[in-house]
Amino acid sequence: MSTASNVTIIPAKAQTEINRDKYHQLRVAAYCRVSTEQEEQQNSYQVQIAYYTDLINRKKEWTLAGIFADEGISGTQTKKRTEFNRMIRMCRNKKIDLVITKSISRFARNTVDCSEYVRQLKDLGIGVIFEKENINTMTMTSEFMIALYGSFAQAESESISKNVSWGKEKAYREGKVQFQYKYLLGYKKGADGKPEIVPEKAETVKLIFNMYLDGYTLLNIADTLMAQGRRTATGKNIWSKGEVQRILKNEKYVGDALLQKSFTVDCITHKVVKNNGERPMYLVTDHHTPIVDRDTFNRVQQELARRTSKRKISDKTKTEQGKYSGKYALSELLICGHCGTPYRRRVWSRNGKKYCPDSPTIKEE
Repeated sequence: MSTASNVTIIPAKAQTEINRDKYHQLRVAAYCRVSTEQEEQQNSYQVQIAYYTDLINRKKEWTLAGIFADEGISGTQTKKRTEFNRMIRMCRNKKIDLVITKSISRFARNTVDCSEYVRQLKDLGIGVIFEKENINTMTMTSEFMIALYGSFAQAESESISKNVSWGKEKAYREGKVQFQYKYLLGYKKGADGKPEIVPEKAETVKLIFNMYLDGYTLLNIADTLMAQGRRTATGKNIWSKGEVQRILKNEKYVGDALLQKSFTVDCITHKVVKNNGERPMYLVTDHHTPIVDRDTFNRVQQELARRTSKRKISDKTKTEQGKYSGKYALSELLICGHCGTPYRRRVWSRNGKKYCPDSPTIKEE
């Protein structure tokens, strides 16, 4: 291409790295991550930290701005990676000049996140070096390669997710059950790896089933448990209707285990949904020692269904006062919050107080 006679070309400077004063050291940060907390991965985690510390300190033109490492965290989403987010904040505060990481898959397994953060950092004048792919984002004229490698990383995550799902389903078919003891009242992991009954906590489970068959409502059971100082599976003294209902419906208390009640629909967002028939479920019967006998459990399920059906019908014809009697009817001796009269017959609960049926408070509200 010809140049006019009165035009002098001043050549561009080579952009091998971010242009700095020759006496100014680049503040370099390293980001490393391992996906699981298994022993071999933890070793890798420590090795990565040691490697980047040595690498940065060996270069005279670099100074260490920090090692940012997320341990046992998935790379499909950045919002849960606290160290990654702290590094990005420091970049925005102009405390980092260059980021170095092992590979694009370590940086992000989500194509959108990878491209978005690379673009943000580039706009701030901060490059990212991906060692495995031999890419320095400040020397690239196109984002195509980043997007391409990011797509590969995301595809790898999707493949791993499918393999994990296949492995879980295979385990389900073989009757292998994993328990979340933290949320399972009455059981703990035994010495043989199988569920072991905790007698004092199992008594609470039995009490809940017996009270429900005796005609107590879910709310009344919850109130009674709190009054007696009984603890939930997580050790709290706060009981709700939902907590009581979950125990009554949980097949594990009769010694069975229903598998794949929920499933992950997207490995990127990690969204989990209830299985309403979209995936097969697997019922393992007589898997462990029950807390409640099968006859009691079956009668409770029938009573749950009966009350649910009755509630749906009665909801259509309830009066203002009647809607409280069906929901909060109590049978024990209570004191009316208005007149102070003890009542054993129907009593209604409002704003933490109990009222007799003739109380003007009910009519006024």
